[in-house]
Amino acid sequence: MKSITISLKINGQEIMTQVRPNKRLVDFLREDLKLTSVKEGCGEGECGACTVIFNGEPVTTCCMLAGQADGAEIITLEGLAKDGKLDAVQQSFMDVGAVQCGFCTPGMILTAKALLMKNPHPTREEIKVAMSGNLCRCTGYAKIQTAVEDAARKSQNA
Repeated sequence: MKSITISLKINGQEIMTQVRPNKRLVDFLREDLKLTSVKEGCGEGECGACTVIFNGEPVTTCCMLAGQADGAEIITLEGLAKDGKLDAVQQSFMDVGAVQCGFCTPGMILTAKALLMKNPHPTREEIKVAMSGNLCRCTGYAKIQTAVEDAARKSQNA
């Protein structure tokens, strides 16, 4: 199968590369770019483990082809920390204990970050709705919602 050329920005870095037309975005990110924070859970876009921020929106990468990312800007968990300092969302998840096994955490953090990029002061209900596409089998969702509220406060005070 003939490869196609795609050009995109990932975590602030411009990339131009060849990919197979049928390669999923989750596989391209994990296998080709070694961005292993992008996890595959269900492979059907239902669990949110493979979520990245794609042109400012949280999207599940298991249901997209890498070619669809041509011209896009993508942020993965690896791109959030700056100069060795965790992003406010990452720090809040740690501070309030919103993680257990950690498998779903990157997708949760990126969904929360995308929400706060658009709505820096969400209500608890808006947080619940935004996070509804991310499933966690280990912990309750109360700490996750609290972490998003805490991150909003931290971002506001930064």
